[in-house]
Amino acid sequence: MTPRESFPVVPMIQVPAPDPSAPYRPGVLVVDDESTIADTLTEILSRSGYAAVAAYDGESALETALLMPPEMLITDVALPGMSGVDLAIAVRRIFPECKVLLFSGHAGRFEIVDAASRKGYQFPLISKPVHPGDLLDRIAGSLKGRAEQPEAVAR
Repeated sequence: MTPRESFPVVPMIQVPAPDPSAPYRPGVLVVDDESTIADTLTEILSRSGYAAVAAYDGESALETALLMPPEMLITDVALPGMSGVDLAIAVRRIFPECKVLLFSGHAGRFEIVDAASRKGYQFPLISKPVHPGDLLDRIAGSLKGRAEQPEAVAR
């Protein structure tokens, strides 16, 4: 997919509102150098019961993680400066319990994930675009077993 191509639009009405009676909101850090993607995913996650924060590069994501330790990191593989895999490794070293989900719009990014595997890290990789419901299912599955989880989106 080229930068000029757009992703399919999913109406925000399909994203459920958070349950105000649920006090626990798992922290999710979303990192993508395309601010529209990071901000949209953050909004979807926030509306789905997560305490989501966006960052647009690896360095600011690390600073954010130190201020608000995430329970999950969702990062694009291709970031300016520090790659998403390097960010994931750094976050996992600081916060060993943090779950990681990598995503990429480029099929050629799998070699970067293989490099992480050689360093002893196994991070799941999903392709962009991803339907919000599928992403929410992956997040809920990754965080399963933690304190109360927000419900996955009904499709």
